[in-house]
Amino acid sequence: QVQLVESGGGLVQAGGSLRLSCAASGFTFSTNGMSWHRQAPGKERELVAFISSAGGRTNYADSVKGRFTISRDNAKATVYLQMNSLKPEDTAVYYCEVRVRGFDYWGQGAQVTVSS
Repeated sequence: QVQLVESGGGLVQAGGSLRLSCAASGFTFSTNGMSWHRQAPGKERELVAFISSAGGRTNYADSVKGRFTISRDNAKATVYLQMNSLKPEDTAVYYCEVRVRGFDYWGQGAQVTVSS
């Protein structure tokens, strides 16, 4: 079955950096685009970044452009989110997501907390 396992969250001061990882299994990783989403307390889940199957195309939410970078290693079946210049408003639970055969699968989430 499809499994997505996030890691790398934590507490960081404003201006700091974190890198999230999402290890995938149960599907052909190299043929699927991957996404990172986040959900802050009291807010709806929002798309943060997307990367195409081969990594040649990426898209970002306006709020993270220039600060976050999504990447992937198809040999390791892992997608990453490098987060720099973090702000308190980036505090949220971050989820990786993949659509496989018409179904959306989500990881368990990684908490990122940015202190001011």
